Amino acid sequence: MMSKLLQSVALASSMMLAAGAVQAQELKIGYVNSERVLRESNAAKVAQTKLEAEFGKREKDMRDLEAKLRGAADKLEKDAPMLSEAERTRRQRDLVEQDRDLQRKKREFQEDLTQRKNEELSAVVEKANKVIKQIFDNEKYDLILQDAVHFSPRVDITKKVIDALNSQK
Repeated sequence: MMSKLLQSVALASSMMLAAGAVQAQELKIGYVNSERVLRESNAAKVAQTKLEAEFGKREKDMRDLEAKLRGAADKLEKDAPMLSEAERTRRQRDLVEQDRDLQRKKREFQEDLTQRKNEELSAVVEKANKVIKQIFDNEKYDLILQDAVHFSPRVDITKKVIDALNSQK
């Protein structure tokens, strides 16, 4: 009877110790700075280069058109005293129309650029999320946060995510 009591006490003690060990085990938490991933990863740099190649000429054409329009406005201002009222009015209307056209092109450019940027960045985010999930599973994290207000460098796994993303093909 005494040995059964000792066995019960020993079993209860070992269960309490095991439960205490589980409670004492720390949560494994990681933090990823998404902005840094989108700025420093090779995938993000490739996307940025792609966008610059795709939109660079169009942007340059608009800057040239803007400079041409500014030059025409300066010329009109300089020539205005020597022009007839009708000619001055006609040239002013032309400038206003050209400026309206330029503003429309700028809006369209910005809309197109924003749409393409979102497409490219969402592809990078998707790849990064897969890498984060792999790290989560492989290294047995309990929680990985993105974009926290405060975090300790001890839990920052951003470089690990960038390196893993960069090593992908």
